[in-house]
Amino acid sequence: MIKTLFVFGTRPEAIKLCPVVSHLRSIPALFHVEVCVTAQHRAMLDQVLDVFGVQPDYDLDLMQPGQTLSQSTSRIVASLEPVMRASRPDIVVVQGDTTTTLCGALSAFYHQVAVGHVEAGLRTGDLLQPFPEELNRVLTSRISALHFAATEGAARNLRAEGISAGIVVTGNSGIDAVMWIRDRLAAGEAVPGQWSEIPSGKKMILVTAHRRESFGPAFESICMGLARIAQRPDVHIVYPVHRNPNVMDPVSRLLGDLPNVTLLEPLDYVPFIDLMQRACLVITDSGGVQEEGPSLGKPILVMREKTERPEAVEAGTVRLVGTDARRIFEEASLLLDNPEECARMSRVHNPYGDGRASERIAGAIHSFITEKGT
Repeated sequence: MIKTLFVFGTRPEAIKLCPVVSHLRSIPALFHVEVCVTAQHRAMLDQVLDVFGVQPDYDLDLMQPGQTLSQSTSRIVASLEPVMRASRPDIVVVQGDTTTTLCGALSAFYHQVAVGHVEAGLRTGDLLQPFPEELNRVLTSRISALHFAATEGAARNLRAEGISAGIVVTGNSGIDAVMWIRDRLAAGEAVPGQWSEIPSGKKMILVTAHRRESFGPAFESICMGLARIAQRPDVHIVYPVHRNPNVMDPVSRLLGDLPNVTLLEPLDYVPFIDLMQRACLVITDSGGVQEEGPSLGKPILVMREKTERPEAVEAGTVRLVGTDARRIFEEASLLLDNPEECARMSRVHNPYGDGRASERIAGAIHSFITEKGT
């Protein structure tokens, strides 16, 4: 039996690791699974755990208001030390590029435990975009023994950095999650609220924006571009707003009083997927939404200058529009006014997988640990 410890702390990590946790737990003859959460995002993390029925074995509950990257990093590494001693895993699995990701990998390395990195190999080539995620994932790759790359492009990035062993192309486990939720919604699962505050008869645009590297003038520009889109009588913007003051302040000031804009509290995962299915267009700076949107047939405009997920851009499901207000407005208007172009983006095949990444990750872990022990 392979003792596998999952370490994660944010909602995006939970979305992409809970399907893997559930799959490994469905094979108790092969895997003993433990879960450690740092609660880097407390409330947003907990609702995803509830959706997938995952109960943590270790809950470090480390979130503090206003903590710096240095403070959170040092606290996570120190708090993981007794967990590693108690769990004594054969492998530690982390996901993505958060502070928890790097700290989980570093703690495993200090205890001479193999690291499996889910969604390995994403790169923009710029350590400051996104910040600090690009550095987190580069450093995690240097520590990891198993690299679960979502795409062949991500695998090529790893090979270009001199990594030759342990690379497995699995697809993205986030697609496993979104397909599972999509099927639950199709089967009639109720969604709280039913969106009574969103007017019918208009083209609904779903917006998410919260990237740290955009805080300040770039975020003001994003809001001005959205405000201009909201002047159109045929659209209604729905924006679940991140609680960070760097996001809330400009959003409230520039969008809060506009009649064609609905600002929501951050949404639980199931309602968010339901809302995405109802949208005609998604405008975002999120990494995960770039992957989820194509699975639901939605065109995605990404308000970033660079993306570590170029496959969707190359496939035509995603378009980079940056943070310039005028360009955001023009690119959105192009899709709103051109149904053929919008439909073309919606029909493109999703390059991020088929919903079976969890199975491939499980197989790779089993093969790696088995070969290591012989």
